[in-house]
Amino acid sequence: MAEPMTERSCEGRVAVVTGAGRGLGAAYAERLAAAGARIVVNDLGVTLDGAPDPASPAAAVVDRITELGGSAVLSGHDVADREQAGALVQFAVDTFGHLDVLVNNAGILRDRSIVKMTDAEFDAVIGVHLKGTFNTMHHAAVHWRQRVDHGARLDARLINTTSVAGLFGNVGQANYAAAKAGIAAMTLVASKELARWGVTANCVSPGAATRMLASIPGRDVAALAETMSPQWPAAVVEWLASARSAGVTGRVFLASGRRISVAEGWEHGPSAEPSKDLDTLDNVLRELVDTARPNADMRGPR
Repeated sequence: MAEPMTERSCEGRVAVVTGAGRGLGAAYAERLAAAGARIVVNDLGVTLDGAPDPASPAAAVVDRITELGGSAVLSGHDVADREQAGALVQFAVDTFGHLDVLVNNAGILRDRSIVKMTDAEFDAVIGVHLKGTFNTMHHAAVHWRQRVDHGARLDARLINTTSVAGLFGNVGQANYAAAKAGIAAMTLVASKELARWGVTANCVSPGAATRMLASIPGRDVAALAETMSPQWPAAVVEWLASARSAGVTGRVFLASGRRISVAEGWEHGPSAEPSKDLDTLDNVLRELVDTARPNADMRGPR
């Protein structure tokens, strides 16, 4: 578990962290617990390829939190299932009385080139990442609206997980990139819809040496142990979960031990008068492409 903070920035808050059995999710859960939050450690208990994980890592996360005096309970709900996602939110409410912070981190990989990817590989990744994030968002939003309807004043947080693959594209990850781009877009929508109830919605794009990163061919995770420690993005998640981030919503934060930055998203680039004539349009569009800045990529700031 992360060392206790000098400032208990999340004292009394209730947080659900999905995919919290290992890596980033475990780091988030332990960091938030050290900052005073009561945690629902949600994990389906499977390996990256979907097989049962005999190590029961999420239970170990709960044990580490409670052994250091924190408060945590274990959840095995499947966020890709709408009803189970609702049961997860209700479990947090039944256990701790309400929900303040939802951290959507659960994910899997089924990397394959577009020409080789199967329906099952595409659907599985979309189901966990994109649909799973929507499912928990939906039920948390219903809970928050109901609390406001009953007179509560909220300072709640939705923290979703995107990726540089979704923001900038990456070979062999059409399913994963589509899901992560969709999550970033959904978060922007959520930031607009939930603001009236006192809820902020932001995304983290973490850079960390986790088992998911290790599964990508050519990645030397051991050489990245410090700069890609999950503790770097975990600090950003704590800030977003705390009162310190009040008023910050609809943003995407890229976080690792190398740098922290705020993504600026798609922009309206160079423009011109439209034309229906193909020759004219050919000249106009080529000039616009030549004038526009290249798309950002995974290498970092231009």
